Amino acid sequence: MNLKVEVMSEEIIHPSSPTPDQLRHHQLSSLDQVSPPVYNPLVLFYSMTKCNIQANKIKIMNNLKQSMSKALTYFYPLAGRIKDNLFVDCNDEGIPFLEAQADCKLSDVLENPVPSELNKLLPFVLDDGAELPLGIQFNVFNCGGIGIGVCISHKIGDALSFSTFVNTWAAIARGQSYIVSPEFVSANLFPPKNWLGYNKARIGIFTEGIVTKRFVFSASKIQELQAKYTNSTASTENERGPSRIEALSAFMWSRFVATTKAKLSPDSSFYSVIHAVNLRPRIDPPLPEHSFGNFYRISMTFPSLSPGEDCSYNLINQMRESIRKLDSKFVRQLQDGESHFDFIKDKAQRFTRGEMIPFTFTSLCRFPFYKAEFGWGKPVWVGSASLTFKNLVVFIDTILGDGIEAWINLKEEDMATFERDEVLLAYAVYPKNACC
Repeated sequence: MNLKVEVMSEEIIHPSSPTPDQLRHHQLSSLDQVSPPVYNPLVLFYSMTKCNIQANKIKIMNNLKQSMSKALTYFYPLAGRIKDNLFVDCNDEGIPFLEAQADCKLSDVLENPVPSELNKLLPFVLDDGAELPLGIQFNVFNCGGIGIGVCISHKIGDALSFSTFVNTWAAIARGQSYIVSPEFVSANLFPPKNWLGYNKARIGIFTEGIVTKRFVFSASKIQELQAKYTNSTASTENERGPSRIEALSAFMWSRFVATTKAKLSPDSSFYSVIHAVNLRPRIDPPLPEHSFGNFYRISMTFPSLSPGEDCSYNLINQMRESIRKLDSKFVRQLQDGESHFDFIKDKAQRFTRGEMIPFTFTSLCRFPFYKAEFGWGKPVWVGSASLTFKNLVVFIDTILGDGIEAWINLKEEDMATFERDEVLLAYAVYPKNACC
């Protein structure tokens, strides 16, 4: 599918009320500072008939713009400009809102989603999250369907912050009266550091040579994988069986190793399994979900590779132990900042020298993106895009919530062998989405 998208207009949306002077300087936290300068993308697809969109297009767009303007008063840093990896100038300069026409039917996209083509439905190039915190692209398909492309800078918020913003915007658009205000406390908990010359946040970002594929695991196949790993996980009577994400992580890592280890030097390279972990419930006292910022860190597991054995069976217990270490004690050390910065530098150097081969997982499952109703119904599909990180897997719920989509970003030569792996394809499929 070669998606043709033409931008028809661009407008700057400003907050409906000016940001108070005392809030004009939004300090980035140390966790914001070490987050990569990229955009997190999302495209929400909605089914509408051609006659409906023609009759109501101006009304729909005006409502989206007006509700965005109101939402920016709650999320005021998003209408500002990021400065020098230190702070956001909350100057109410606003966010770009693009209107675009896609020269195809929505069903063409839903039946055969191509991650790299979905980037055309987004307002920004994803590896250029330098100054603008947020952008919107309103895409109309020939059939009348709608795709809302949203990009938010990772320098200012994590995936849960992204979800909070999108659902608040949608709630305002559909006329919900009670809105929960986000809390901006990250810099108080994790004071910023004067890390002049810091550029390790770009480690792993590639502007070319990365291929993204979407694999879908049905509920029944996920249950098979959970059963497969149950005996190896239950080391004690009270130990629960593997979760969906744990089972998929272990399985996909095992297929990545199986399809790439022949190229590695066993004397100089080792694998690491990385998970993004939400710190909000691990902070003492715990933070509410609507705390806005980068409240995440990574757990890092170093599996042992035994010749002739499937090492993924013990991986789940190892991953759990790594994640358990991200406790309140870890958070207190993180608030100091220096030791964690040394950790990042060490791992970045190993990655740069090719000593460490990371395989990273981040999960958007259970995030309420499918509840983002702007007034014309819930999304018929929520998609991501082709990202600029290698060896990265993003998990997203299927529309029914029982299956999981895995968006995998690999180097082109690695994907060529990975996507043909027979063991992988015995569990994952390339199904069509529901049509509009």
